[in-house]
Amino acid sequence: MGTDPVPGAFSEIWNHVAATTPAAGSHGMDHTVRVARLCEVIGREEHADMRVLIPAAILHDIARPAEEERGVRHEAEGARMAEDYLRSAGYHGPSVPAIAHAIQAHRYRSTVPPETLEAKILSDADKLDALGAVGIARTFLRAGEHGGGIQDAVDHARDKLEKLEGLMYTETGRRLARNRHAFMAGFFAELERERNP
Repeated sequence: MGTDPVPGAFSEIWNHVAATTPAAGSHGMDHTVRVARLCEVIGREEHADMRVLIPAAILHDIARPAEEERGVRHEAEGARMAEDYLRSAGYHGPSVPAIAHAIQAHRYRSTVPPETLEAKILSDADKLDALGAVGIARTFLRAGEHGGGIQDAVDHARDKLEKLEGLMYTETGRRLARNRHAFMAGFFAELERERNP
């Protein structure tokens, strides 16, 4: 299957994002692959419009580099960039603003609440990738990327990750979050025991 979460579908969008996004890292293309695959799983169960959901998933972090370079909010800038790109690539009609809305509403700290099923699913999928074993790995990657250590990862888990299970919008998201949250909580409890014998 490669790195394209939907073989043969949306490959032009995929290539556009991959050209400007690092392959790996706490918000690299590997994160985008996992979010798109989670969107597929949740979208099937929740009967979402995949023509909106999957492009939104692929494009959801397109402005991460701009946020790091210029300090813009990646969800707002990403929605703008995605809409411009989609229109230039020949997309028209209601799917374009629906994709842009999902991108603008996906972030944990977004001030725009998700109003559509597809936006709710993208928000859930992005949060699910911050939970469980992958979430733990990303937390330590993020700490390292910002010059931090174990305590920085623990603080991030306490400040943000512990809240994510309660912020799911869909029933499928809530079900998937329960197991991931329990695994993560157990890991950080054991980490504290080992750090403070």
